[in-house]
Amino acid sequence: MLENWAVVPTRLPLVRRRCHACACERFRAGGKFRVNAHHKLIDAWLLVLCAECGDTAKLTLFERTNVRSVRPDLLDRLHANDIGLTAELLQDSAVRRRNRIALDWQDAWRLDTGGSAGPDRPDRDAIEVSVRFAARIPVRPVRLIAEGCGLSRAEVERLIAEGNLVSAVRLSGRLSGDFTFLLKRGGSGLLTALSHGMITTN
Repeated sequence: MLENWAVVPTRLPLVRRRCHACACERFRAGGKFRVNAHHKLIDAWLLVLCAECGDTAKLTLFERTNVRSVRPDLLDRLHANDIGLTAELLQDSAVRRRNRIALDWQDAWRLDTGGSAGPDRPDRDAIEVSVRFAARIPVRPVRLIAEGCGLSRAEVERLIAEGNLVSAVRLSGRLSGDFTFLLKRGGSGLLTALSHGMITTN
């Protein structure tokens, strides 16, 4: 039996950057851009606001770039303050490196288990769960599994230690990409809850 879970953003992440005005270390991206043209050269920034004092900072997207080298559709989205483009650019590792920023995803995502489940069968010896990330959100698999299955993290770690919860990836640490895990019959109580659709998280 295959269950499908998804890690879904609920809002834009905060930008971790020190504010020069109040020393706060969190900024909010509101989807606003600034574009300046100098003859054939163009500069573009993503504007972010300090979460405490509201001071504006600029994240450089490109500078002194020949306008012909910028895709017309990208220019259109910049001028339109496309919120979807903001989300894409914040996840662009080159943009983050250039501006020396990191993202804070706390309280900015949810786990959707879909509530889908098949009928319980006595011959079932495992349930496989595929976890898909709608954005590159770094989370701990142990936390995801605990939340999705209604367990404590200690219980999930016990299942891993007993070999009843296995995956091709390391379940310790953090992940931000798709993975699959298998819950074996040894965790029979949890198998029953999953198979009857008793466990859903939204």
